[in-house]
Amino acid sequence: MGKFYKIWLIFDPRRVFVAQGVFLFLLAVMIHLVLLSTPGYNWIGEAGARAQAQAAASQ
Repeated sequence: MGKFYKIWLIFDPRRVFVAQGVFLFLLAVMIHLVLLSTPGYNWIGEAGARAQAQAAASQ
């Protein structure tokens, strides 16, 4: 347990944390796009369909 700090002598912490942040952001974007492509979790498409239905009902 006492020698884990030596990893930062090999890797630059700033680059590691920036790379980790970019990776996690891209992972989050990918997960959201996958969910939006499924009918059960497409909250944007459902909101658009409801708005169109309300607009058609009010005319």
